[in-house]
Amino acid sequence: MKKKILLSIFSILFVSILIFIIILVSNQTELKKLKNEPINLPKNFTYTAHTGCVDTKDNSLEAIEIGAKFGADIIEFDLNFLPDGTPVLAHDKPKGNEITLDEAFKKVSEYENLKVNVDAKSVANLKAVYPLAQKHGIESRIFYTGIELKDVEAVKKDSPEASYYLNIDVEKPKKQTPEYLQSLVDEVKGCGAIGINFNKDNATKELVEIFHKNDLLVSIWTVNKEKEMYEILHLAPDNITTRNPDKLKEILD
Repeated sequence: MKKKILLSIFSILFVSILIFIIILVSNQTELKKLKNEPINLPKNFTYTAHTGCVDTKDNSLEAIEIGAKFGADIIEFDLNFLPDGTPVLAHDKPKGNEITLDEAFKKVSEYENLKVNVDAKSVANLKAVYPLAQKHGIESRIFYTGIELKDVEAVKKDSPEASYYLNIDVEKPKKQTPEYLQSLVDEVKGCGAIGINFNKDNATKELVEIFHKNDLLVSIWTVNKEKEMYEILHLAPDNITTRNPDKLKEILD
């Protein structure tokens, strides 16, 4: 009985290791193929350093510095608000010890041409954002993501000067259906957004192409692994957001 159990455990381990090796070899073969294919990106392609990039703390001044260091065109951080309306960098409900948006914009102003993706986790006091950008002379360099349809009116009312992407959860079963893709285009156009911002898992060539045909931008997040980077780059979006701008820079260089 003990021999049978040991034999079963050994068989399971052997099969698991074999499957792992097959997947690893397959991935390496596919990666090699992707590396050899030409990458044709839009003229104004950008890449964004996600907050917390290169193992820095999320929503920290260091993350801004490191993103700029690795040549990112854009840095991203989360926007939230304290009970008194003060804008701060926080993904979840602020605790009161966060970096203020004022401090973050000041840091950004130290880097010429560095743009800011302000990922709005709240739209409670958007009217406080643009004046701070003006204070530090970066008002032409900010835009919003994290904006859903329910947030559009708040953006238009309280921060009409800034452009924004519409965040959409692309439905996997429909992502290659022409009718569905056109409905996404209509949704983005209808609300006045400059483009779509969505998760890498639902990215397709068809989606990118139909948005470009309608003069809309495509931004894809969060692309962290080397193979994913090559896959998404071959789709030719307008922007890629990554926690590893150092790796993406190596590929693009």
